[in-house]
Amino acid sequence: MAHLFQVGVGSGGMPVLDMVCRDPRITTVTLVEPDVYKPHNVERHLFPLGAVGQPKAELARQWLRDRRGDLDVRVLGCDLTDPARQAEVRQAVASADLGICGADNEKAKYHFDALMREHGKPWTLGEVLSGGICGFVHCFVPGGPCYGCVASFLQRSVAVDNSPPPDYSAPGGPVWETTIPASMASIHAIASLHALRTLELLAGLPHPALPFTSLLLTLARVEGVFEEAFRPYRFRVARAADCLICQARSTPSSVEELDVALDQALARLADV
Repeated sequence: MAHLFQVGVGSGGMPVLDMVCRDPRITTVTLVEPDVYKPHNVERHLFPLGAVGQPKAELARQWLRDRRGDLDVRVLGCDLTDPARQAEVRQAVASADLGICGADNEKAKYHFDALMREHGKPWTLGEVLSGGICGFVHCFVPGGPCYGCVASFLQRSVAVDNSPPPDYSAPGGPVWETTIPASMASIHAIASLHALRTLELLAGLPHPALPFTSLLLTLARVEGVFEEAFRPYRFRVARAADCLICQARSTPSSVEELDVALDQALARLADV
């Protein structure tokens, strides 16, 4: 019996949730998702066109219950970083056994990482990059490298397209930033690996052994970036002694100082 805590049930998070929660060892799920299902989501999502306008978290709850009536699904329809909801979020994390991060923004990823480390919970993260040319699956355990350690290491070690993220608010708009970059096929390819990695983590609870931290799978050949498609790369990332995120330091005295520390860390990673 295991309790899964997941943030994000978008085009990448929802298929991972669907695959992982078919495992009978998962008996409780807590979902954090503030967004409403929009028309431009339909092309790459499991939910139907008729569901547009409904909260994604409630749609995910019904999806899971239709497939596993015995599953206890709890919903927090809020932003993971909302200060007013942190007591509820922390209570859910404290009672969980493992986590899945399906968030698509860096602030949420770092906040999720901080929550998991605070409560000593293992978790996984999947990322599809730049037009679906490749994707990462990361696995984190208590005492190991944090998301900041891994992000910094990979930016130093792997050449990828660092184009700005797309603006999903105006798909098909006149500027290239509004073009949705990854196909549903590439998203689901990485989601399947993400689900498998999470189930591997589940099998190893409470103290899973990890042969590697991150997996990169190329999905397309890109001149000057990837020599061939469908080539896996494994990375063992050590905890960085100079990591700005997870190494011991004096605790900031206010929320404002925490925000400043996070902004500085993100800026440092962006300059690598």
